[in-house]
Amino acid sequence: MQRVTITLDDDLMADLDRIIAARGYQNRSEAIRDLARSGLEQAAVEAAGSRNCVAALVYVYDHHARELPKRLTQEFHDHHDLSQATLHVHLDHESCLEVTVLKGQGSEVQSFANRVIAERGVRHGHVVYVPAPDGKPHRHGHEHDHAHGHDHEHNPAPKRTRRRNV
Repeated sequence: MQRVTITLDDDLMADLDRIIAARGYQNRSEAIRDLARSGLEQAAVEAAGSRNCVAALVYVYDHHARELPKRLTQEFHDHHDLSQATLHVHLDHESCLEVTVLKGQGSEVQSFANRVIAERGVRHGHVVYVPAPDGKPHRHGHEHDHAHGHDHEHNPAPKRTRRRNV
């Protein structure tokens, strides 16, 4: 581990101390490490448009907004390759929260998330990027001996059974 000395102005230090207290960090170093990791992950996704990433798109929208559910559904159908799963929660009579896991090329994930958040009727939106696996192929141990990703549905062949005459 490296020891680093930094200088922060009083206002920034006060903000950092509030975060430390609110999140229950044991010390400033832990908080700064977490904030640095978060910033580095965000910067890596923004800079690596052609690299794969995984992200959670979180947004709240007014389901009474004219044609919004229809527009969102069409947007997700048009980008079905990016959207892995969605959780839908009814917050109140007018508002819904959705959390969608996105996976794909960084620039495509970011562009898609920006389009969803920019839709008229979407009140709040945020994208959280997480480190993606390196995408190296791996083996499953199937009869067919080749490496492949998980972009397919795998249904193993049914086992053959012998019929006995009784």
